Amino acid sequence: MFIAFHDFTLLFMPKWIPIGDQFFKRRLDVLTDLKLKRYKSPEGKRHILWDKGGLGIRFGENRRTWVFRYSFEGRRLMMTLGEYPAKSLEEARKEAAEAALKVKRGVDPGAEKKMARESHVAAPTIEQFVNEIDTFELAHKKSGKETKRLLDYDVVPVWGKRKVADIKRRDIVLLLDSIRKRAPITANRVHSALSRLFNFAAERGVIEDSPCTRIRKPKEKAKSRTLTNEELQRLWAALDLNNKAVDIYAIAKLALKIILLTGQRPGEVCGMTWDEINGDIWTIPADRMKGNEPHSVPLTGMVLEIIELARAYPNGSPYVFCSTRKDGAPVTPGALSHAILRHWEEEMGFEEAFTPHDLRRTFRTRLAELGVDEIVAERVMSHKLQGMLGVYNRHSYDKEKREALEKWEKRLRLIVGLDQPAAAKIVS
Repeated sequence: MFIAFHDFTLLFMPKWIPIGDQFFKRRLDVLTDLKLKRYKSPEGKRHILWDKGGLGIRFGENRRTWVFRYSFEGRRLMMTLGEYPAKSLEEARKEAAEAALKVKRGVDPGAEKKMARESHVAAPTIEQFVNEIDTFELAHKKSGKETKRLLDYDVVPVWGKRKVADIKRRDIVLLLDSIRKRAPITANRVHSALSRLFNFAAERGVIEDSPCTRIRKPKEKAKSRTLTNEELQRLWAALDLNNKAVDIYAIAKLALKIILLTGQRPGEVCGMTWDEINGDIWTIPADRMKGNEPHSVPLTGMVLEIIELARAYPNGSPYVFCSTRKDGAPVTPGALSHAILRHWEEEMGFEEAFTPHDLRRTFRTRLAELGVDEIVAERVMSHKLQGMLGVYNRHSYDKEKREALEKWEKRLRLIVGLDQPAAAKIVS
């Protein structure tokens, strides 16, 4: 930072400076912390005390500022180094020595500092850069919406006004630790989102390298929660629309039933639209599928009945399971998770918590118990076949998928008491 012309006059004054009817010593041979602490500046009198090597301390009305005087290309200049006592005498001397070395190398330290300051002011904040990555990348990716949600919920409220370039590895570690205390899995997801954010910042020239490097992500234990027959009975009773004791919105109850009956991902079920349903086939478009390929789901009798029940809640939305909070939007997987979280213990009578995704895992496990072929089961789940099977086997398995889904519906009806088991035949 450069100072006005009247400041330069202080550089070339005699040892004693007349100000009004008083004189002030222009120079101390060497400043010390003790001298600075004891020195009493006359109120309202602006002046500078000089140290060695061009370093000085300027006394203003309300603050004391370190300055460094130097000559560059025939001009006499002065730059500020920071305020005292926030910046100590030792720190100021070190910075003045570094500035003097730059002058010898043909670099103007004042101009360089001014450019750095202007660059910092123009540099994006975390909040601004989250919007930038959303515009150029996340908005065009299937997982982008979830990444943006994580950044908006867990990162922007904490760092939103900070510059991207100011975030250090330690900041990231402390943020992830605080998230991990309440949600270990979410901490890993935020870790991944931050890694992408800072890699993108490096690609865009905002920073040189990502501060996320060398931060290890704890391994996640594979989930194994599946519901027993007794738990399925409790769940089905809780999801009955006439069961007012379990205060879950009717649309959420119906969506949870569809997840259990079809085994599709909660996000895919929540996003189901009326135009995706054609008779007894539900075709999920590629842009809604994790594997980026369209997926057809045969609809059994119970599923069609549940979808018809959803028609009783019209709001002009294209979605089968519409949100109660936002017009024209679908219910979200988070809303389903929250509904279960509020009721699984007391109202539903479960001894162990579960999630909507556990219903999908239960479905897959039950297909295996029913003897459904592994390839057919994987295709029902919309999993890609591995290896050469995935490359060469392009069979749709529509007939086999319907048979598998009907088998599971029949078994579920027996489990929850909608049907009675056939009477055993007695053979003499």
